[in-house]
Amino acid sequence: MQTQAHTHIHPLACPPAHPIGVLLVDDHRTMLWGLSRLIDGEQPRMKVVATASSCEEAVAQTQILCPDVIVLDLDLDGHCALGILPMLLANGVSRVVVLTGEREQRTLDLAVLHGARGVMRKDASAEQVLEAIERVHHGELCVDAQAMGRVFSELTSVKKPAPDPEAARQASLTQKEREIIRTVVRGSGACNKALAALTFVTEHTLRNHLTSIYQKLGVANRLELYIYAVKHHLDAAAH
Repeated sequence: MQTQAHTHIHPLACPPAHPIGVLLVDDHRTMLWGLSRLIDGEQPRMKVVATASSCEEAVAQTQILCPDVIVLDLDLDGHCALGILPMLLANGVSRVVVLTGEREQRTLDLAVLHGARGVMRKDASAEQVLEAIERVHHGELCVDAQAMGRVFSELTSVKKPAPDPEAARQASLTQKEREIIRTVVRGSGACNKALAALTFVTEHTLRNHLTSIYQKLGVANRLELYIYAVKHHLDAAAH
């Protein structure tokens, strides 16, 4: 029995419903001219819908045209284009391929963290640039494995919470100082001599302890210490 052969056609082999609209952003006219010739030579697969040479122009053209792919140089007339990436991607349609002479790896990683789908250096071949535009348009990432590893590590790393300055101050207190604070709160109207007796130290030693406590907690006197201790529950008995 004969069976009918089935031919599998890769989706990218099919002619596109409409050309991939590309916005070119670079402050070098020669680069813009060369990229425009390269991309327009690929019609009807893709075409240049506009060019821009500054951050302001790039944002304005994106808002007007909603291009499919934006080929973006990061250095635009001395300004870093990282800051405009969120605005270029805000329409939910446009995707960004960074094509740059930037050599600082951290900057390239930040471009990916800010939403760029592809990162290429300007010494890439014409075929690599065209392939990156098409792949990014179809939802793929064009970022080398090492960069993706670094970005993934950054995204998944546990961020330490900002230190609490009050917790740090209180952690610097000694057990004896904590005992004195509790005694001050319980005997708020007592004189230093009485407080010293309650904490089994001399009056001179008590004054030294209080001076240390005031400095550590940033208070000026026993009244401020009382208010601080009650507010931060330092009057509670140790567990």
